[in-house]
Parts: sequence; structure tokens; C-alpha cells
Amino acid sequence: MSFLRRRSAPTPAGPDFDVLAMDPGDWPGNLGAGLLPAPDGSCQGVFLRYDLFGGRGPAMIIGNLPEGSPVRERADDQVPFEVEQLLEALENDEEVTVTGTEESPVMLDDNLLIVRRIICSETRISCVQFDRSDGVLVTIASWDRPITEDLYQLLKPLPAEMFQQR
Repeated sequence: MSFLRRRSAPTPAGPDFDVLAMDPGDWPGNLGAGLLPAPDGSCQGVFLRYDLFGGRGPAMIIGNLPEGSPVRERADDQVPFEVEQLLEALENDEEVTVTGTEESPVMLDDNLLIVRRIICSETRISCVQFDRSDGVLVTIASWDRPITEDLYQLLKPLPAEMFQQR
């Protein structure tokens, strides 16, 4: 999959991988991005928060976590990091756990993608995960909106300039 490539720049300004997300121009609301830095300055992940129609509440968080990122390590019943971020943004402090998972194949162009649907105790949360060919785990968490296969077609790498510090 050509869009799942590592950047070859000698000193990346942000993460050393292409962040797979929806282009902010394709979303009608506000986009916020966060980097997860490691003590050595390397990037341990990126998460993007899409707010629906500019401030009416977070609708979706997409996380990109490379291999070795400590927030990827979770207990079986612990929700993914992106779900925690979504609940925090919603100021929802109820305890939410994972109650099950389902795997399903999805065709993305000519490639087969194995998508894990994470079933949470809070039924208004939709959450899916899949592994990219470069070892990055992509997690999509949505509040009160189902995640359909159409969404995967909108995902693409965001330009490195978005992550440069100014």
C-alpha cells in the first residue's frame, strides 16, 4: 500500500511516519492535533481530534501509534488511548471498559484490511483499529456516530508541514 510508507527525511519535523487521517479540508468542523513525545524527543504517536461544526463537541479522534509506543500497551478490558481522549474531551468521567472485539475484512482499493471493532461498555462509542504495513496502529474513536467502511476511503497521509513547530 503506497500510502503506508515511512518518510525518508533525515530529520523529520514531527513523527517519522505518515499520519493517516482525514484531510482537514474534508471535515466541516475544527481539527486539533496532539503529539505524544518520548523523553528522547522521538514521536510516540499522533492523535487528531475532529470537532463537528466548530465547537459543538468532539465527533471523532484518530490515533496513529507506532510500534513501541507505551500507550499501545493496554489490558484486555482497557479502552484504547483514543477512547480515553474522546471521553476526556466530552468531560465524561464514567468508567468505560472493553466488552469484546470483532475482526472483519475490508477491501481498500486492491488491498485487504483487517479491521478490529472494539466493543465498549458505553454503547455510544464506536471504535475500530487496524494495523498499517509500517507497524503503525490506527485507531478511530467516534461518539454517537457509527464508523462505516466508507470512512476508510477518506483516510490518507497528512502532509509533514502540519506537524512542524513554528
